[in-house]
Amino acid sequence: MAKYYDIDDILAEDELVPAIFKVAANEVGLIDSSDDTNKVESGSKVELPFWLASELHLRQAVSVGFPRCFNKRTQEEIKADAAHVDLRNRCPYFYELGCKIVLLTGDKSIGPVLLVAFMTRYKEVLIKAHTTSLTVAPKSLTLLTNEEAKLYEAARSSTAAVKKWRMGGPRLKKASVLGRKRKPVE
Repeated sequence: MAKYYDIDDILAEDELVPAIFKVAANEVGLIDSSDDTNKVESGSKVELPFWLASELHLRQAVSVGFPRCFNKRTQEEIKADAAHVDLRNRCPYFYELGCKIVLLTGDKSIGPVLLVAFMTRYKEVLIKAHTTSLTVAPKSLTLLTNEEAKLYEAARSSTAAVKKWRMGGPRLKKASVLGRKRKPVE
């Protein structure tokens, strides 16, 4: 819970992750939808929101697995051609959730996948942001994660600002202190 008021962090922590209960739990509501009782047995596999799974993991009540968006197939697709993988459909907060999962599980296999995906897609996002017209949004925007969409918008706004400056915006501004005279020293 690093960013308490950040809506993107809240939504990233709301993604479902698989968890296996290590201990039986009573009065937990209907966490396990296949059972109508108010109890979860030890060894039950359920999908929990990340925020709940991480708290239960810290209390050694569950073991947390990787969500579907980090399965082997996705990892192979990213290694093959990361620029054309639809990460938004798999998890709109792919990078944020990936960093949190790695910290929670300690598995170091996800880190390189996140790095390759971001480095490859970073170039593509910037190229598309700088080369497309400001009025037309490319089809590839639907493939971008939340972080990449923010990067795209920042690149487009900086491109627009540079074009405005080149078209004759104010080149240099005179500092306000330059017009004042000094008081004579007595």
